[in-house]
Amino acid sequence: MLLTLASGALFFPGLFALSNWALRRLRPGWTDDDCLTVGTRLVSSVQAVLATGAGLTVITSCSNVVSDRHWLATEYVWFLIPYMIYDFYAMYLCEWCRTKDQNLRRVTIIRNFLIENRLMVTHHAVILFFLVPISQKLRGELGDFFVGCIFTAELSTPFVSLGRVLIQLKQQHTLLYKVNGILTVTTFLFCRILLFPFMYWSYGQQKGLSLLQVPFNIPLHCNVANAILISPQLYWFSLLCKKAARLFDTAKAKKDG
Repeated sequence: MLLTLASGALFFPGLFALSNWALRRLRPGWTDDDCLTVGTRLVSSVQAVLATGAGLTVITSCSNVVSDRHWLATEYVWFLIPYMIYDFYAMYLCEWCRTKDQNLRRVTIIRNFLIENRLMVTHHAVILFFLVPISQKLRGELGDFFVGCIFTAELSTPFVSLGRVLIQLKQQHTLLYKVNGILTVTTFLFCRILLFPFMYWSYGQQKGLSLLQVPFNIPLHCNVANAILISPQLYWFSLLCKKAARLFDTAKAKKDG
């Protein structure tokens, strides 16, 4: 555990520092804000690829979705904890860089950061203070398969990150931005929304239950936990769909004009 925590504490901030150092030399015309944004998104994408790989490994290794074990289901969570702490700081650093010319007090910057990023801050806090204890202690030796499923939700993150980078670099007019938008919505739908029915279906297959029977045959706290997890995903998905609709409406209007 301690070695894995230490590895994550070195890897993610180290990759962030390295990427920013490289970007400043490879792209001297970029602003500090550009370099920080791209560096932050790069680290997020690397973490997402690692999490997805760990999740798929766990899923494919568990023939019994309830009782089968895989070491990555617990070990990767320890590796993830330093990333969540680092990512919180990196988001604040990006906010500070965007507002440093305004000569705001640090307390004001922190307050604005917490208000503007309240959903993401809540998301990180829930993972650190609730999901980590559940995953590492409270669930006992059951449910590695479902932990692996949750890891794969990160598959959409590289596409979300690329979209943010393209916006930062004012590349919204490009074909890459439009294609990436389609991939973002698609991966988000399958890996963050439909993932939950898939987990219920997988449990039903193991226990001989239909999908609709599963919620009534598992502990209440499992349903509550899944409801808490999917709620922000539904909200973010609605925002993605609205953004995609505006994008293609704009493209259609330009074509018609």
